[in-house]
Amino acid sequence: RCALPQKPALETVRSSLRLLNASAYRLQSECRKTVPPEPGATVDYQLLTQQVIQCAYDIAKAAKQLVTITTREKKQ
Repeated sequence: RCALPQKPALETVRSSLRLLNASAYRLQSECRKTVPPEPGATVDYQLLTQQVIQCAYDIAKAAKQLVTITTREKKQ
């Protein structure tokens, strides 16, 4: 079980959590676009795939930041 640090890196934690939350929300939004809004509408799957990859990267980046902060705090 992971406990987030209470003091020194608080702003860094908040920043990482904001990135994680925004990226997850964006990923959800991008995934909804896989269903055309109306019959016969086209979807640019290449662009959509790139957007999903970027969201996944941002989520992984934020998660790594949180792990790094937590690990550093535990060592202190």
